[in-house]
Amino acid sequence: MTNYGSDLDLLCINTVRCLAIDAVQKANSGHPGMPMGAAPMAYVLWQNHLRHNPANPAWINRDRFILSPGHGCMLLYSLLHLTGYSEVTLDEVKQFRQWGSKTPGHSEFGHTAGVETTTGPLGQGFANGVGMAIAQKYLAAYFNRPGHDLIDYTIYAIVSDGDLMEGIGSEAASLAAHLKLDNIVYLYDDNHISIEGHTTVAFTEDRAKRFEAYGWHVQTVDDGNDIGAIETAIESAKRVKGKPHIINIRTVIGYGSPNKKDTHDAHGAPLGPDEVKLTKKAYGWDPEKDFYVPDAAQAEFRKALSKGKQTEDAWNAKFAAYEKAHPDLAQQFKDWHAKKLPAGWTDALPNFAGEKAMATRQASGKVINAVAAKLPMLLGGSADLAPSTNTIIKDAQHFQSPENSHDNGSYAGRNLHFGVREHAMGAALNGMALSQALIPYGATFLQFFDYCKPAVRLSAFMGVQSIWIFTHDSIGLGEDGPTHQPIEHLANLRTIYGLVTLRPADATETAVAWKVALERRDAPTALILTRQNTNVLDRSKYAGAAGVEKGMYILSGSASETPDVILIASGSEVDFAIGAAELLAKEGVKARVVSAPSTDLFDAQTESYRNEVLPPGVRARVAVEAAHPQSWHKYVGLDGAVVGMNRYGASAPYKTLYEKFGFTSANVAAVAKQVLKK
Repeated sequence: MTNYGSDLDLLCINTVRCLAIDAVQKANSGHPGMPMGAAPMAYVLWQNHLRHNPANPAWINRDRFILSPGHGCMLLYSLLHLTGYSEVTLDEVKQFRQWGSKTPGHSEFGHTAGVETTTGPLGQGFANGVGMAIAQKYLAAYFNRPGHDLIDYTIYAIVSDGDLMEGIGSEAASLAAHLKLDNIVYLYDDNHISIEGHTTVAFTEDRAKRFEAYGWHVQTVDDGNDIGAIETAIESAKRVKGKPHIINIRTVIGYGSPNKKDTHDAHGAPLGPDEVKLTKKAYGWDPEKDFYVPDAAQAEFRKALSKGKQTEDAWNAKFAAYEKAHPDLAQQFKDWHAKKLPAGWTDALPNFAGEKAMATRQASGKVINAVAAKLPMLLGGSADLAPSTNTIIKDAQHFQSPENSHDNGSYAGRNLHFGVREHAMGAALNGMALSQALIPYGATFLQFFDYCKPAVRLSAFMGVQSIWIFTHDSIGLGEDGPTHQPIEHLANLRTIYGLVTLRPADATETAVAWKVALERRDAPTALILTRQNTNVLDRSKYAGAAGVEKGMYILSGSASETPDVILIASGSEVDFAIGAAELLAKEGVKARVVSAPSTDLFDAQTESYRNEVLPPGVRARVAVEAAHPQSWHKYVGLDGAVVGMNRYGASAPYKTLYEKFGFTSANVAAVAKQVLKK
């Protein structure tokens, strides 16, 4: 029997709808249709199931709610305001999409309290939730003890047709099912409408069967206004173990609008003044009242404050008992969530002095394994490339459902297998980092950065500590050829604000690069690593690698003596700059070699430091990097030159490629002499 709820339920639901309608109309911009159709499912979830405390949005064991179709964010803002999140006042709702407001056009993590992740690019929120679920499982496996279940939160989301159409959604759904992440409950707003019209123009498969094939627990609610059926489905999802859950709920976009419901006209534009009034009449609302919140609805929603306090208080009492029983673990728990690294952890960083030449990807693997015991919050994996990216923690289990016994794994495992799913890996990494306790890393070849770029950008936008490991960083990977040889990717990465990109020259610089990445607790880092061996520089002859933390530093040549020419290089090409300086010295030319692992860090230094490394009076400069030269023109100026890649690579042994493309000490020295003639 259809259950549309009590008069109070309907009043609350229509309050959410009308706030969304009014905010979009006042802004003359936005997406009213999705909140109008999805309000009943959101009301049931938030009022009856979501454990949260509006007075403390950061309470650790709160359930997470993701609105994956971020364009419908007025649904979320309405709920945040109504349930008592103090930042989202009615005035903020009225300032939807305006300068400086807490209610931007797509919800942003860190900007608005109660927003768990930044959504907008469809599929990212869906996949973030998978990462959040991984984080919950790992934290529970690490900290929970019999009789003391500190971590048991659930990941809830509303997802859309667009989330299911995007490839990242499919990747993430497949991964979640394999891992049996039963702490995921997604409500699918199945409204059959996209921007171009009815979804049948492009989206006709049976979504329920698709998710059943993945291994999800699937339910269907035929009427999105039937709150009784929605309630029953969520309760059922919470009881079924061993599978992630999706509830397909058939909704009507723009529900209540006489002329725009169930059409794409309700998707991405205000209803218009006349249609707003007609819609409010259809709801039994006073059409002359804008941003109206009935007292009874307000009182009902604000019960979340007292309920949230009681829930958090009960958890705090549980934590106090846990702290008595397990004081060391309790202290770790607090330190992790305070983003405090263990004292003395840097002592574990390896010293590569005297080591033979090695690839920086190999050095990175040694660093991971050296610090892993000290940093149990560090975990990660690759997109099916761990043997190549050197990202396995050797003494740790694999992160798997215990039921996947063939892999001898558990949810306490620290080695994640993302499969060939770079898109999902990236977004899941961000979801793990959003736990604010874990330090996740994910690896692939630099050429495949393109496959996870949206997530890399969002990690920087949100300010979360995702560590991106990109190996096989240049033509130096050799025979696989130009399809696998990244040329433009370094320049691309360096344009992402908030991301620090580090391309270390040798094993010693790699260790310092990892130190930088691990200490950046509120920002992401990209480590760019070689496939081929690089010499481990003799630090008794060359400057120590601590300068990596400043982005660029004088590797050779006196800091007090003005050079004739400055050779700037990153990564494996530092060897060619050193060799060129030695050749130039034989001809009486004083060359300074500057190792430049990070332009981002260098640009953040004081002007005096930058001028010390790159004296303005020395205009003869050459930059050397086996990548697109775009990054380097600002450092060499009009009188300098860049030895870079001005075309795609080729298939050949890497030493041949370096010679053919001019990456030799002799060529760098020759270019330097040409610059000196200017």
